[in-house]
Amino acid sequence: MIVIKVNGIRKTYNPNTSIPVHALNGVDLEIEKGEFTAIVGPSGSGKTTLLNIIGGLDKPSAGKVEIGGKDISQLSDNQLIDFRKNNIGFVFQAYNLIPVLTAEENVEFVMLLQNRSKEERASRTKELMEAVGLGDRLANRPSELSGGQQQRVAVARALAPKPTFILADEPTANLDSKSTNNLLDIMARLNKEENMTFVFSTHDQRVIDRARRVVTLVDGVIDSDVSYGDR
Repeated sequence: MIVIKVNGIRKTYNPNTSIPVHALNGVDLEIEKGEFTAIVGPSGSGKTTLLNIIGGLDKPSAGKVEIGGKDISQLSDNQLIDFRKNNIGFVFQAYNLIPVLTAEENVEFVMLLQNRSKEERASRTKELMEAVGLGDRLANRPSELSGGQQQRVAVARALAPKPTFILADEPTANLDSKSTNNLLDIMARLNKEENMTFVFSTHDQRVIDRARRVVTLVDGVIDSDVSYGDR
């Protein structure tokens, strides 16, 4: 089952100036459910731009993005917000946790926007925090957690609304080796046990070595696309 399909994606910044920046130059890509895929390439290759366009955080200059068969370029801004909330989980390099909320409240936040019941929010949050090894840190605020722990809360938050897939933009960039390995172990387990689809944008060789598919972007186009089976 194809969950992400992009056709002819182009993205140009500053198009009406003397120095337009062509971030993507015609990208075609399909991601199937259950994939554990890394999008890699040198700085400026367009990988974060591609991830942002897939996630509906940015719009392409040309081309089409389909998520679960739905063309998201046809959605209004408000429809796109609702679509992201219900279908896409995000994990960012900078964690992006809300500092005044506890870990539990951070994980619950999107479910609150989905109008899930208090009981369902509490049950799902406890389940996910246990899954990421932080069942005893529900009451801690982000400032009371290490970087690795904050990123694990971010993973739990991304999983909370039961999204179609998770986009992770350089999720290990600020983590040491132990925290990175712990995080990747958790993501790999969730991928295999729950068939959750993960798409990474990364420079990190540790992530690349764990990915079962590696898509390399160079100058805004796909240079190679290699599958490695069941690593």
